[in-house]
Amino acid sequence: MAKQVYYSGDVQGVGFRATARHVARAHPDVRGWVRNLADGRVELFADGPARAVEAFLADLRARMADHIRNEDTFDRAPDDALTGFRITY
Repeated sequence: MAKQVYYSGDVQGVGFRATARHVARAHPDVRGWVRNLADGRVELFADGPARAVEAFLADLRARMADHIRNEDTFDRAPDDALTGFRITY
């Protein structure tokens, strides 16, 4: 299972990407990436077993709830080439 999520609100300059990477460490079956977008949103791609991805996204949402105004989530094809979870630029 893979999800692509776009977060908007006060999501840049508040440690969102670093928090996502930190939360991902508690979900070792999740791999993917997170990055800032020029329009002020944060884009995240999470891939792995369905339960792990859902738990990871729920934990991130709980940690960053004060900063997230909107969350747009889309199903994507898994990317078997990914390893770990990283911040991209």
